[in-house]
Amino acid sequence: MSHRHKELESPRKRIDEIDEQILDLLSERGDIVRDVIKRKVENQLPVFVPKREDEKSKAFKKLAKSKGIDPNWAEDFLRMIMTASRATQSQEKFPIATKEPKHILFLGGEGGMGSLYKRIAEQTGHITYSIDKGNWHELEEVTPDLDMVIVTVPIKVTESVIERLGGRLNEETILADFTSNKTAPIEAMLKAHEGPVVGLHPMHGPDVQNLSKQLMVFCGARKADKASWFIDQCELWGMRVIEADPEKHDHVMHLVQGLRHFVALLHGSFMEEYDLKPTDMLDYSSPIYRAELMMTGRIFAQDAELYADIVFANKERRNLLLKFFEHHQKLAKLVEENDREGFIREFEGVTDFFGKFATQALEESGYLINRLADRFA
Repeated sequence: MSHRHKELESPRKRIDEIDEQILDLLSERGDIVRDVIKRKVENQLPVFVPKREDEKSKAFKKLAKSKGIDPNWAEDFLRMIMTASRATQSQEKFPIATKEPKHILFLGGEGGMGSLYKRIAEQTGHITYSIDKGNWHELEEVTPDLDMVIVTVPIKVTESVIERLGGRLNEETILADFTSNKTAPIEAMLKAHEGPVVGLHPMHGPDVQNLSKQLMVFCGARKADKASWFIDQCELWGMRVIEADPEKHDHVMHLVQGLRHFVALLHGSFMEEYDLKPTDMLDYSSPIYRAELMMTGRIFAQDAELYADIVFANKERRNLLLKFFEHHQKLAKLVEENDREGFIREFEGVTDFFGKFATQALEESGYLINRLADRFA
């Protein structure tokens, strides 16, 4: 070993010792977190408290700055620790929002979303049931006890499953659905059931470890106040809950889901047509394009039928896609005519439309790109 390398032995050894001390402290912190979680459950307190986390982050950044440490890096580090702390909750008991456990039936309880919420409801102390294709005959047996029925089946069969429930539930039972469309399922539920009806849309996939920081959209339809305990339960799980008008919700979802997923298909299909292999493209990708490519590839790692159901969910969504193609032709004409000035005018018009959001997008995407490049480049 050269003399220059020997001079590094002592500081490197000390760095290794400090790293081990950091891990020991994180382990000790984890033990304390588990005790906090236990106390939260006993006192029916939410898993995630946004105000507490924000206050903690601000104080941590200020302390880091006083010690000569980059406050933004320190906040990232703290939030990673807090995320890991919340993840431990997925293996524990959750706080319950009601004095007595509720009886909840998940129609389609063997699917991704149904099994996720069934597990979490059970860990909370609620009594759960699951009915899927093979055990519809059990519905009559469990009906008298049900406080809530949540339909968690694929979009294409949601309305037919709801129709099948017609006249079979007690009037006090809450009927809800998890579908990403709300208007049509709510109409079907109002027709099939005379009791409380609400539309729910969990804005996440079934692969999350827990529900902290996830978003639940709530659309009241009939006697929605009867489901207030479920909103309280979602908040105790650490979720954010927003109330929405069904029609407005669906209008936004046409863009958020239908258009976005079809654009991903367009992107991937064009790559296939021209034999642009994603692994080859990564070698020449900037961090921003790598992020875009990963978001496209993420979709093709999942079920084609699921995305087909989303894209072809209803006529309004299909009409929007057709309008998108018409707009695409308008912009394609700029390329055909080599209209550089027209491109600039279109670009600047969209810039004005996005307004301050463009600055926010630049900041947030920059953060994501830097983290992605640091982790995977």
